[in-house]
Amino acid sequence: MLTRIISGAVGAALMVLVFIFHDTLLLPIAVSAMVAVMLFELLRAVKLEKVFPVFMAVELCGVAMPFLYQFFCESEDIACCGDDTYQDIIYHGEVSVIAFAVTLAAAFVVFVTWLRRHKELRYEQIFFALASMVLVPQAMSTMVRIDRMDSENGLFLLIMGLCGAWIADTGAYFTGVAFGKHKLCPEISPKKTIEGFVGGILTTGIVFAAAFLIYGKAGASSELLGSNYIGTAVFAFIIGAVCAVIGTVGDLSASMVKRQIGFKDYGKIMPGHGGLMDRFDSVLFVLPTFYAMISLLDVISKQ
Repeated sequence: MLTRIISGAVGAALMVLVFIFHDTLLLPIAVSAMVAVMLFELLRAVKLEKVFPVFMAVELCGVAMPFLYQFFCESEDIACCGDDTYQDIIYHGEVSVIAFAVTLAAAFVVFVTWLRRHKELRYEQIFFALASMVLVPQAMSTMVRIDRMDSENGLFLLIMGLCGAWIADTGAYFTGVAFGKHKLCPEISPKKTIEGFVGGILTTGIVFAAAFLIYGKAGASSELLGSNYIGTAVFAFIIGAVCAVIGTVGDLSASMVKRQIGFKDYGKIMPGHGGLMDRFDSVLFVLPTFYAMISLLDVISKQ
């Protein structure tokens, strides 16, 4: 237990440091480092970490993504977070094309390696590697996209996006301990209960509603979700509830992969907690969902 507490405290301290310097290169560097470790854990799970061409292609593609979004946000010629709709279209278009080109090049290396070593490499390994190469970097790079989408509110939104995954786990745990009787997915995650699942949804929704209201009343320069307090609370609650549901799906999906592979944990980088994939499995699903929702609902009021 002491090891778990110390490990968690160190991880929390590092995350606070990244938040403090979120508007510098430290954020994309930290995200790239996490992506590299998470991809290594996944490749090792399917015994591809020693297949050098596949390993390097997947890793290089992964660590490049956060810097791509960082570079385009800093470009003087492209208004990533400005009001010019035309410039926004250019930004999203160019970043998407380059990200696609990098991913396609990496996939080409993976397929060529598979052709050359088809007697020892199975299609399950190859397509697992390709799926990981797309999902993990794109999902984790959303941290940079959320932070850079608004110079004044980006950090708050980034923290809330991460909380969308982790608050649900906490709420589900305590609710499950107190009221849990009916198993949610006993063969995949025996400790999860339907009562805990509902508790996690409600907890996340309430925390989101309270956080957005408090942040707005504290003098945020750009009003989030408008000036109607009731509307703000309702929309924030919905966002939090959806994130909690999506996070549970992500957590169960990662657990199912571990069970089918025969792993207890993806890694040991965080003693007492497992690997980064064990800590960020739900984040992979929640962050893109959160980003999509705040974009579609126009959470950020452009001046």
